[in-house]
Order: sequence, then structure tokens, then C-alpha cells
Amino acid sequence: MNAKIVLLPGDGIGPEVVGEARRVLDAVAKLFGHQFEYAEHLLGGCAIDATGTAMPEATLQACQGAQAVLLGAVGGPKWDDPQAKVRPEQGLLAIRKGLGLYANLRPVKAIPSLAKLSPLKPERVAGVDFIVIRELTGGLYFGQPKGRSATPEGGVQAVDTLIYTDVEIRRIVRLAFTLARGRRKLVTSIDKANVLESSRLWRQIAIEVGKEFPDVKLEHQLVDSAAMRLVTHAAQFDVIVTENMFGDILTDEAAVLAGSLGLLPSASLGEGKLGLYEPIHGSAPDIAGKGIANPTGTILSAAMLLRHSLGLEAEARAIEAAVSAAIDEGCHTGDLGAAKPITTTQMGDAVRARLKR
Repeated sequence: MNAKIVLLPGDGIGPEVVGEARRVLDAVAKLFGHQFEYAEHLLGGCAIDATGTAMPEATLQACQGAQAVLLGAVGGPKWDDPQAKVRPEQGLLAIRKGLGLYANLRPVKAIPSLAKLSPLKPERVAGVDFIVIRELTGGLYFGQPKGRSATPEGGVQAVDTLIYTDVEIRRIVRLAFTLARGRRKLVTSIDKANVLESSRLWRQIAIEVGKEFPDVKLEHQLVDSAAMRLVTHAAQFDVIVTENMFGDILTDEAAVLAGSLGLLPSASLGEGKLGLYEPIHGSAPDIAGKGIANPTGTILSAAMLLRHSLGLEAEARAIEAAVSAAIDEGCHTGDLGAAKPITTTQMGDAVRARLKR
């Protein structure tokens, strides 16, 4: 297979971890007889410095013409002014919108050899293997109108609106059921239907879509009780589907189950095969340039890229198996609690050395 992949290294440790993921992809291409062509573009703070915008038009055009996009991380203290008109995070929102990406997939799987790293007791994380599907284009983050105005008393009030359409809900829930069919056939739809009208619509449509998948069980969970269940009985989850803000919060909570943010990948998908793949960690400016960042989340994001955008399941599994083997054999960066941690490049080398057909 020949494939065009856009790389968006971004800020902080982004260039370091994307570099290692690219080298893993090159190793996979050589092992399985593929050819991957790369183009590197700006996004986030580095784009603001170079062009004045967080997502230059050239970046969007390149991504639209590619088969997949691999992103590092964006942001950092240099651009961390809440009052700034242009912020790195605007690049993420813009590229998701520009590529029509509406579903964020975050798999969470506990690695037994790293159970001690989780703040939870080992028995709480044993058997954890689920995926969270977060809706990306609707909800509180995108609702209009929003803004500030004066109150009659001379104060200030801020308004945000939460809007969801039936179309937005139906497509994300249908994706959850489709993925559940290939897993343990359980969908947990998370909402706040006891308070929010948008959540009542969400639950109604989840029930309707569920009837199309009689072989998949549907359960409903209020977001507050779901947050508690994630730290008490997380192994009971299979596929979680939820709206934008709830998903944003719950996926960060779920990250502690694996023991380190550096381990977890994500994929943002739309109607076609084109997807955006990135680790869930941030730009970590405090360790940028030191060669100690964990590239595992980005390498596993590259595996998701192979699976979802390029349809290369065997190749994706090869990367995942190599990562597991490297970690189980003691190849640990500093975030994994190693007494003698290895470097970013050494971790990438360890994964590449364990790749097998």
C-alpha cells in the first residue's frame, strides 16, 4: 500500500514523540511491504509564531489531501494567556471542524505489569479494557450564543449554551454500537438526563439506535455516577459513548487507570477514512527537548491510524504487540516509575526491535 500521511509535530514534546512514531511506521512499512509518504506542517503555538494563526490554510489543505494525520501536542506557557485572541487550542478545534471529525476514540487498557503505577488498588484496574467515544462537534463548547453581558445590578454575567441535534447524536451512538459489535457487545451511554433536555434527547436517540443492534446490550448511566464507577468498577465497561464535555472530563479521569498519560492514544474520525491521531497527553513543556518523553501514546496512535484510516489491522496489531512486549520486558521511560529510565529514542528503538509479522 502507498499512503500519504501528514505529520503535525506541534509544540513541546510533540516533535520528539511524533519522530519516534514516524520511525515505527517506517519499520512497519519495510516489514509489511508498504510505502508511506510524509508531509510535515504547522499547528498550534508554532503556527501562531510563524503565521499568526493556530491553523494555517496550508495545513488544512494538506490534511484534506492526505489519508491520515498524526499529531503530537499543542500549547505551552508561551501562549497561555486566557485573554489572547489566538490560542494554540483553536488549531485543534479548527482542524477537527475542517476535516469533519465528529468522533474521538480513546481506548483505555490496563497493562498488568504497570498496575502498581495506578493510584488505584491493583484489583480495581485488573481487566480494564474499554474505549470511550466522545462526540466532538456539538455541545457546550460550540453552542451559540455565548458571551458576557452586564446584569441589571451592574455586575457581569457569562452565558454558554448547550445544543445537540438528533443527527449529531445518532451518528456518534451508531458508531459506538458498530464498534461494540467487534468487542464485548456492551454500550454504556452516559448523559445527565435527570437535569438536561439535551441529555433526554440523547437518551431517546440512544434507545432508538439500540433497536438497530439487537445483539448489543445498551445501558444508560448518569455522568456523575459514571465518574464514580470509573474508579470502582471500570472493568465492567466495554464501549462508552457520551457528549463533548462529559467525554472530555471522563477520558482524563480514565487515563489514571493505565498509570500514565504517556501510554494512551486517541483517534478522531468522521464519515470517511481520513482521521486525526494523537496521544492524549499535552505538550509537557517542562521536559521538552530533554529526550525523556514517553512516545508510547503516539506510537499507539500510529497503530490506530493504520487500523482505522488505512485498514491495516495486522500491522496495527504488530505495533500494539511490540509495545506490550517492550513494556513487559522492562523498557520504561521515567513516567513509568523506572529506577533507570530509558530515553524517548530508546523506547522507540525497543518497540521497533520487537516488531514481528
